[in-house]
Amino acid sequence: MPAPGHKALLPILMTALAAACLPASAACLSDAEAAALVANYLNKKPAATPEGLNDADAACTRAKVNKFLVQQTGAKVIGYKAGLTNPAVQKRFNASAPVWGVLYAPMLLQDGATIEAAFGARPVFEADLLVRVSDSRISQAKTPEQVLQYIDQLIPAIELPDLVVEAPSKLNGAGVAAINVAARYFVTGSPIEVKRTQAFADSLASMKVLVMGGGQDLDTGFGRDVLDHPLNAVAWLAQDLPKHGLALKKGDLVSVGSFSKLMPPKAGQKVEVQYQGLPDNPSVTVNFR
Repeated sequence: MPAPGHKALLPILMTALAAACLPASAACLSDAEAAALVANYLNKKPAATPEGLNDADAACTRAKVNKFLVQQTGAKVIGYKAGLTNPAVQKRFNASAPVWGVLYAPMLLQDGATIEAAFGARPVFEADLLVRVSDSRISQAKTPEQVLQYIDQLIPAIELPDLVVEAPSKLNGAGVAAINVAARYFVTGSPIEVKRTQAFADSLASMKVLVMGGGQDLDTGFGRDVLDHPLNAVAWLAQDLPKHGLALKKGDLVSVGSFSKLMPPKAGQKVEVQYQGLPDNPSVTVNFR
């Protein structure tokens, strides 16, 4: 059934049909442009590429995109995604700082899930990790050790982002933020109980993250590849959200970002990510059909 607000959105979507074929202007996207982007996202079709945005334009556009996503789907917000936290991924998008997007309940898939290789307009996959917030005082945390006091779970995850736009190569950091940091799906493994010790914190930085598919090693990363420590991504997010009138709260999930390059999925491919150095060397898998 259509979510509340669906009828009110129809005139905007009709106006957006023309806008969908035009390059987005170098400013906050209009309601029509943002609604067109969301319509294309939901229909898994490439959208116009937002170019030339500054940080304020990106924040404004992201807010509109998420407003229309909620209106169209009624999906519940379950947390946030820190993106561009890996220097290699920053370089790909000519960015120098992280960005963030919003996570929704339907984005979570179970370990071993089978999904279409064409799960989005511009589908890719990467090794990720989710953490669960246990205390809203995490907003005070500025170091990995401080963050560790306010989380209770690590969740192995293969992120399945959707770059969604016609020309992903033209996206910069602000453009990535504008499209909600390409959030589409996360295949999630079994949660790991957090131990609030220095040894546990050190293991997160030193862990080896191995991405395998079709009997081959596809890529290898380390915990320190994400802002020198994965929990630095959480600390950054905890400090940035209040600038936009938001804050992490108990139960929120946070995606820390990529430990690997972005890779295109292939039909018939099984991908496994291993986290060597965490307790019991956990892993998570996804199957593409």
